[in-house]
Amino acid sequence: MEDPMPETDGPHTSEPPHGVSTEKGEVLQTVEEARKDGHASEFGGDEDGSSGHARPAGIGAILAVLGVVYGDIGTSPLYALQSSVSIVSGPGHPAQPWEVMGLASLTFWALMLIVTIKYVILIMRADHDGEGGIIALMSLAQRVCQSQHFRWLFGLVGIAGTCLFFGDSIITPAISVLSAVEGIETSVPAAGHFVIPIAMVVLVGLFSAQVMGTGTIGKAFGPVMVLWFTTLAILGVKGILLYPHIFLALSPTFALEFIIMHGYLSFIALGSVVLSVTGAEALYADMGHFGRAPIRKAWIFFVLPALTLNYFGQAALLIRDPHALVNPFYLLGPHWAQIPLLILATFATVIASQAGISGSFSLCRQLIQLGYLPRTRIVHTNASEEAQIYLPSLNWILAFGALVLVVAFRSSSALAAAYGIAVTGTFICTCVLAMVVFRRVFKWKAVTVGLVFGFFFIVDSIFFSANVLKIPDGGWVPLAIGIISTIIMTTWKRGRSLIAARQQADSMPMGSFLARLPQSRTIRVPGLAVFLTANPDIVPNSLLHNLKHNKVLHDHILFATVQNLDQPEADRGHRAIVQELAPNIHRVIVRYGFMEMPNLPRALQELNSMGVPFDPIQASYFTSHEIVVRSRVPKMQLWRMVLFLLLLRNAASTTEFLRIPPDRVVEFGVRIAI
Repeated sequence: MEDPMPETDGPHTSEPPHGVSTEKGEVLQTVEEARKDGHASEFGGDEDGSSGHARPAGIGAILAVLGVVYGDIGTSPLYALQSSVSIVSGPGHPAQPWEVMGLASLTFWALMLIVTIKYVILIMRADHDGEGGIIALMSLAQRVCQSQHFRWLFGLVGIAGTCLFFGDSIITPAISVLSAVEGIETSVPAAGHFVIPIAMVVLVGLFSAQVMGTGTIGKAFGPVMVLWFTTLAILGVKGILLYPHIFLALSPTFALEFIIMHGYLSFIALGSVVLSVTGAEALYADMGHFGRAPIRKAWIFFVLPALTLNYFGQAALLIRDPHALVNPFYLLGPHWAQIPLLILATFATVIASQAGISGSFSLCRQLIQLGYLPRTRIVHTNASEEAQIYLPSLNWILAFGALVLVVAFRSSSALAAAYGIAVTGTFICTCVLAMVVFRRVFKWKAVTVGLVFGFFFIVDSIFFSANVLKIPDGGWVPLAIGIISTIIMTTWKRGRSLIAARQQADSMPMGSFLARLPQSRTIRVPGLAVFLTANPDIVPNSLLHNLKHNKVLHDHILFATVQNLDQPEADRGHRAIVQELAPNIHRVIVRYGFMEMPNLPRALQELNSMGVPFDPIQASYFTSHEIVVRSRVPKMQLWRMVLFLLLLRNAASTTEFLRIPPDRVVEFGVRIAI
């Protein structure tokens, strides 16, 4: 399919096309300057974290944040401390009180340094027109960098972090649901062999429900998570009463003592401590939905205190009863509360999984918009909320991966080895991109950037290195997912770039065609023809084939190009830019941000207000179907060519992606050798 969306080596903004008249060139220049200058808070936003867009920060917004943002990090107490203490414990030599306090201190300071200071205070300042997440940060870093080499490098860092996030999105449902269902072994030991089947049923139900949309699924998320965090705090207080001295672990001296005394073993333990900060990336990724203020308030005043109390409560319980290591979270509660606690934990883990799944849908859509993934079917589950989407193919890929992990690892403690690398790898990628943004955008001094983010880079690298030791035990899983995803994205990007270059070389310049048109004897027939083209400066192959076979042109012609911007949304009032090339022949550039879903017919209808008549009932859309073959001098390795052709065959059509009615489309086959 001749793609009307240009494929380049990275995100870009619209540039005035060649051949534009002086008047129109000034219009395009004005639009571009307005985009750069019209957002006072494009880089950093105002204090409410909304980047110039008013965002509520009341109870309702905080409730929504609890239901969506904090599910993942909120369920870490189910397995994080247990996994850490297990490293220094063994048959006949349980963890000593100072060791437990040291691990509790490490956990608390991981929450303070990674989540509170790095993400909540620093990284969340770097919004991209109000949006967060590693793709937005990557686009922001690329925009402020003039060097093509560094733009490519930052793109690679962003893609690597994104691929690791996909690995995290597969592991999160598996480990979260499995850790919750494992409570059966504590409350009903005889039913322990039902853990795996029940976990698989819960996962199948979770992924099957995605078709209903996050709006329907998420109605009860907020209240459930309020109950969950309240329960965490209450259980924590109950445990702390057993050993109130646990509060001494707030001092970092206990963490330092543990590291000094245990040396290499403490390095291994850090690979489990990092499990307590899984989900920190969600705070930044979901900033565009809620703004900074609600996320910050929910963390500082509710989530962080609840998590701290629960981790310290578990530590106090383990000091008093080392045998509670079998499942310290559930053993914090009384025996009569085991079943209700199991049910609540299962709901909480489903919510935690939902946040990752929804984030993957949004991230995948952004990557499609930026040209890193082939188009796929996207279902909008809410007529009034553009961001609520469902991707069937991605959903079942995630489901299959999660089910395989449950069957292969069979316990949350075993699966924890696969979890850390995905999380810490994303941390490193975010830190690298943040260095660029804070240096170039916020104008921090190089020394300040080096000291602040250099420190966090070292911390993230230590956590990542500690998890590298787990590669043989399961850490290879997210690495494999990340490598495969990166190969797919780079292969697709490269293939589409080669196709675009070949089309450019084989096509006729638009200026030459328009110069010859008045002298030609081409028959003009009534109607409106919309020719989709990736490059607005060349004549689409579909038009040339239409002339060759039908020997006619329509009275009214539109050359339509969709441009993907490196910003979340196109500027209001500048969705479409129109240029009259000849009488009744117009060139239209329709612009979409990476957080938007294209709808070409709707955008073209807006041309009526610009003086260009457009009747959707009369319009016919012409496009080309690309038949890609290997050239005599191939520019891709054979295995990558096979992969690209496989992706191309399974990609959704351009017309479907742009939401063009299929009965209005005329398609011509075009053979392209790359």
